[in-house]
Amino acid sequence: MNELVMDEARGNIFLVGMMGAGKTTIGRLLAGFLKKTFYDSDREIQKRTGVSIPLIFEIEGEAGFRKRETEMLSELVKTRNIVLATGGGAVLSAQNREMLKQSGTVIYLRATVDDLWRRTRQDKNRPLLQTQDPRTKLLELYAQRDPLYQETAHIIVESGKRSARHLAQLLAQQLACSR
Repeated sequence: MNELVMDEARGNIFLVGMMGAGKTTIGRLLAGFLKKTFYDSDREIQKRTGVSIPLIFEIEGEAGFRKRETEMLSELVKTRNIVLATGGGAVLSAQNREMLKQSGTVIYLRATVDDLWRRTRQDKNRPLLQTQDPRTKLLELYAQRDPLYQETAHIIVESGKRSARHLAQLLAQQLACSR
């Protein structure tokens, strides 16, 4: 890790990855271990708008949601000493990728498509998976987004094989050691 990233480990930590990778669960635990404030960008958008993400998608489409997401991220990255779970599609915007990379340490929680499918297949709050063939859609999203997550991340960890608590502890130790 370079000097800038080590300094930023004391500041903001941003979790990126596919829906179902564990960003919110691990982020909340990691924030607790590191004594940081936890935010989830999707939840912040819901709080601000007073409506669910699926409803935003229904009314404004994905483009409208992505605009709101970029606005929310640009506010949140200015906050100090946070752990932020981003939405799965946040990396689709080059502006978002650059903003995250420059504002803290980005951790890509990587999981296999099988793990992601197992975790998301019953969840009705995933607008992009409300299709005739959600598993195929998940495969398409993974193929599109995995390179973008890798490009954005300072750290890549596999999130499918360990418990969320164990993974959060390992990340906390790794970040503490890099100071």
